[in-house]
Amino acid sequence: MKKLDLIHIELELKKRWDYTYVWGRKQSNLWDGYTSFIYTTAHWEDLIQKIAKTVARHKLDKYELFNYASNRWYNFWSAMAIEQIFTEIEGINPVENTKDREKDFYLHGKAFDHKTSVFPVGFGKDISYVKEHELELITWLYKNQSHQQRFHLNNRLFIIVYDKGGAQWKLKARLSLIKTVIKNYMSGYHEDQLQKVIFAENKTALSDIIWVEQ
Repeated sequence: MKKLDLIHIELELKKRWDYTYVWGRKQSNLWDGYTSFIYTTAHWEDLIQKIAKTVARHKLDKYELFNYASNRWYNFWSAMAIEQIFTEIEGINPVENTKDREKDFYLHGKAFDHKTSVFPVGFGKDISYVKEHELELITWLYKNQSHQQRFHLNNRLFIIVYDKGGAQWKLKARLSLIKTVIKNYMSGYHEDQLQKVIFAENKTALSDIIWVEQ
């Protein structure tokens, strides 16, 4: 993928803010197929047109498809932008295979992917508890990840977005803020700060949380 204009992507993502963020249905391979156009559609207005055409072609509920497609689009382009933010930092190199589902870049020679998530209400603990017990949340995030496509138990950096007002999802579009936070994190990075997550059969992964808050 060619280099992204992060300022432009942020402006496009923020157009999603005008609509309620709901999924309406669980993610599935079938509906992922219906909405595969998100990967090649960077502009919000183009996305709306493709959603309308897909609704007509497959006789789908327009509200369901809008929610599903716009959420996948929003999360995908945010993720691509954040991946680029990482790989622009010295010591971080992108993977050659851009379709690799288990790693996004090499951090000082070690393979990692990244995952941006809203602070999970389902974890059942508040943020002050989590910051004292980050390994608990990291383990929970691995165990509760989607089993569609990118499921794996390898090295991962979690970017957790948290808004005191409750609009966590909107922070995924605040790329300028995320870039500042990631650069600050990496400026003092050392492998010793990573958490070691132990799974069944002694499989381990290295992980950490990068907090993005407002």
